[in-house]
Amino acid sequence: MKILVVGSGGREHALAWKIAQSDKVSKIYCAPGNGGTKDIAENININPNEIDKLLKFALEKKIDLTIVGPEEPLVLGIVDEFKKHNLKIFGPNRKCAQLEGSKDFSKKFMKKYSIPTAKYKSYTDYEKAIGDLENYKFPLVIKADGLCAGKGVIICNFKDEAEVALKDILVNKYFGSEGNKVIIEEFLDGVEASLLCFVTNGKIIPLESAKDYKKIYEKDLGPNTGGVGCFSPNPLFTEELKASIRKNILNKIIVGFNEERLDFNGILFIGLMLVEGEAKVLEFNVRFGDPETEVIVPRLKSDIVDIFLKALDGSLSEEDLIWDDRVSLTVVLSSEGYPSYYKKGHEIIINELGSSIILFHNGTKHEGEKLLTDGGRVLSVTSLGETIDKAKKEVYKNIKKIKFQGAYYRTDIGEIYR
Repeated sequence: MKILVVGSGGREHALAWKIAQSDKVSKIYCAPGNGGTKDIAENININPNEIDKLLKFALEKKIDLTIVGPEEPLVLGIVDEFKKHNLKIFGPNRKCAQLEGSKDFSKKFMKKYSIPTAKYKSYTDYEKAIGDLENYKFPLVIKADGLCAGKGVIICNFKDEAEVALKDILVNKYFGSEGNKVIIEEFLDGVEASLLCFVTNGKIIPLESAKDYKKIYEKDLGPNTGGVGCFSPNPLFTEELKASIRKNILNKIIVGFNEERLDFNGILFIGLMLVEGEAKVLEFNVRFGDPETEVIVPRLKSDIVDIFLKALDGSLSEEDLIWDDRVSLTVVLSSEGYPSYYKKGHEIIINELGSSIILFHNGTKHEGEKLLTDGGRVLSVTSLGETIDKAKKEVYKNIKKIKFQGAYYRTDIGEIYR
């Protein structure tokens, strides 16, 4: 089989790495890929949002299966376009992708089907939103409605911070048309957790749980990022909690999909907040998470291509997902200044790493013989261990062997702050 992986991050490198282990696969293309995918696939100079070019390439190369990494092409309808030409592609269609593409759409869906989530209200009028701030308790959360490259969520501790956020989004158009509408919602105080699920043929099949780290600094301080570390499984996911999530969240999502005629086929990523033992939904994403993929995929023993094909034909069952019992942990090496301004183009020197290390590239590129930084998140250093402490020890022992100007990483990945 010839496989096309769309995207350029650590998520896509992890997927390509796992796909390359399948006996069914003869060729992998990554569009556009990165400095790491270059070693296992042929990188193609087409960006994820260039759907017409991707479609033309897939038809010309007779691609057997396309896997979409990032959310934007899904929201733009890449799945719909590929299916018009009878091309096999894994991911939800444009209608279903609204669950990530519009926070207002997503929150309305949750409210309608009694899915536990934070209380909220939507606004398009700046003056109305400002006037209503008197009715909220602080801290609160302000979210731009659309896709904002992971930067559209602002936690406001005081009223003046909320006023600035609303002006930036609704008046100054900091996020352009993606911020034509905002959500103001209550702040949930708890522990964040991640649950990725395959959705196929009216079934929701959870993958293994994970715990990611969004804040840039130790002890979960500083601004939010796309994620700077992660581990799996998440010890907070007890059998009791899993049963509660199935009853109060997953089963209600299935009812909602049926009622709304959402023919969802792909990955549903559920961002959760665990509040006093109860899971509430923070957000829906319609694709593999990053860095969750970098810890969950290494624990998957099953052939991932078989999994994708069974998900597409509706025959996938929970028994098809066979997991390694070991703990997987990743720490992200990021560029100095991330998640704000950072420079690209610094040379990366990677000294010999231990045999237990799996190195996924997030933002790298080759220029001649040199490997250079090409993003805020640069590399994900991953290891499997019998315990979280063993996995953590291996990662931190080896991460010091990777050098580039301004390299930064958190030293507390694996800790849980309650």
